[in-house]
Amino acid sequence: MSEFVLDASAMLACLNGETGGDEVARLTSEERCLATAVNWAEVLSKLMEWGMSSAEAFEAASSLSIEVVAFDAGLARRCAELRPLTRAQGLSLGDRACLALAERLRVPVLTADRPGLELAGPLNLEIRCIRPETN
Repeated sequence: MSEFVLDASAMLACLNGETGGDEVARLTSEERCLATAVNWAEVLSKLMEWGMSSAEAFEAASSLSIEVVAFDAGLARRCAELRPLTRAQGLSLGDRACLALAERLRVPVLTADRPGLELAGPLNLEIRCIRPETN
């Protein structure tokens, strides 16, 4: 079984039926998929911003079968260390939390965003975008 770390954009693409969301749905049903508690909070916040109650958002996000990983002191430190490297791409705290977890576990990242893809080399990570290059 393979493992993947998902960022909030990938989870939201799946929940909203957006382009690439079908790949996320497949992977979450067939593989071990993880997300930091920071990214999980992002997803819940967006769903509630779009009109869901807290309970509805939690139920929707839970349908993805993603293992939520605590955002501990080690991940927080690495997240902060990533800031200078990721500033030019405009990566958020959540994006950096995702990258920090993927680095720790040495597993690929799944995202719907393109700005951080060029960091794959410098971070020695596999970063996959679920959207075709035309999006």
